[in-house]
Amino acid sequence: MSLFNIFDIAGSSMSAQSARLNTTASNLANANTAAGSAEEAYRSRQPVFQTVLNGSGDEATAGVQVTGIVQTGAPPARVFEPGHPAADEDGYVYMSNVNIVDEMVNMISASRSYKNSVEVLNTSKELLLRTLSLGQ
Repeated sequence: MSLFNIFDIAGSSMSAQSARLNTTASNLANANTAAGSAEEAYRSRQPVFQTVLNGSGDEATAGVQVTGIVQTGAPPARVFEPGHPAADEDGYVYMSNVNIVDEMVNMISASRSYKNSVEVLNTSKELLLRTLSLGQ
């Protein structure tokens, strides 16, 4: 494997973790939203990752890409709040199904994975620079 392939692998990882951080931020921003029906309620979203094979033979490398964003199937919470402007005719509002604790854990994990990929890039760059300096 060429040292240059590491840049592609780490770059695809950073792109995937960036998408994960963006969906987590969207989920956290909508964590306490209410709607007048279960269909209108915000549902937590998660990215779907897929391994991608680049090249063939001895030079084949793997990366990762986001193939889509899916909504979770958990039903929204039905809360009795007759004074809420979005309440239905029975006085219920439907809250998003976002679990704040799970989203915070997801955010920390994605942030650390992103940071690790940056560290891989920096280490690879240092190794390439030291290799170039050997020829002087």
